[in-house]
Amino acid sequence: MAKKPRLEKINPAFGTSFHVKRYADPCRNKLPYWHIHPEMEIVYVNGGSGKRHIGNQMSYFNNGDLIFIGSNLPHFGFTDRLTANSSETIIQMREDFLGEGFFELPEMSVIKKLIQRSKSGLVFHGDTKESAGSKIENLVNLDPFNRIVSLLDILKELAVSEEYTVLNVDGYALEIEPQDNDRINSVYQYVRKNFQRPISLEEISDMVSMTVPAFCRYFKKISGKTFTQFVNEYRLVHASKLLSESHTSITEISFECGFNNFSHFNKQFKAFTGKSPSKYRSELKKVLDAE
Repeated sequence: MAKKPRLEKINPAFGTSFHVKRYADPCRNKLPYWHIHPEMEIVYVNGGSGKRHIGNQMSYFNNGDLIFIGSNLPHFGFTDRLTANSSETIIQMREDFLGEGFFELPEMSVIKKLIQRSKSGLVFHGDTKESAGSKIENLVNLDPFNRIVSLLDILKELAVSEEYTVLNVDGYALEIEPQDNDRINSVYQYVRKNFQRPISLEEISDMVSMTVPAFCRYFKKISGKTFTQFVNEYRLVHASKLLSESHTSITEISFECGFNNFSHFNKQFKAFTGKSPSKYRSELKKVLDAE
């Protein structure tokens, strides 16, 4: 039975206004379920590779990650033992953690705009990821006062950077009721466990005790895409991971990801990434070899 999500409760330590934690063991922060919280969250994954599922968007990262997740934006955990990262640092804070109206000050206008953008989910790359990531990791070594000063410096760096991608370009404005959150989590968990084989609409509808037409309407309303689109995207993200991390043939990868037709896989992968599987693998290899 799939784990039910919950509203994650985040309590900063006594004498602090926000929560920061560095996990040397990625599994210490393992949240393999769809969860949500009113706090904003900055996640820095030092090295390694894995999958992101934030709002409606699924994607793959390699060589670490720096993500800014806005308030009440649903997401899965990002790391486990297969990620092979050296550490993961998380900052969680409410939008008014420095007092109501603080980010309304004219000096804070650039950070206020960053907070608004974060509601769609942001991923940072390039020099920004390296520079801000180092500062984020160092937060745990600072006293409370300098931690606040450093956090503002990090937010300013992220705010003025142009090295970022908006994950949910069309936004994510859905208000999910608790009962919907339970149900959608069970669907996501089922796909994560069974994506390597065909999953019929009848099967998944029966799993959540709905008729097929009702489930299709429900899933499109909640996720913004059809169930078939969602399953195919999950398979393609997994294919991206395998193309990067293994030497398995592209044909074998297509079947391992649940595609029973190789030409269909090639077409879907190119539509999803803008590149053929072979070009994606060769370009990624050049990037990694150059590092």
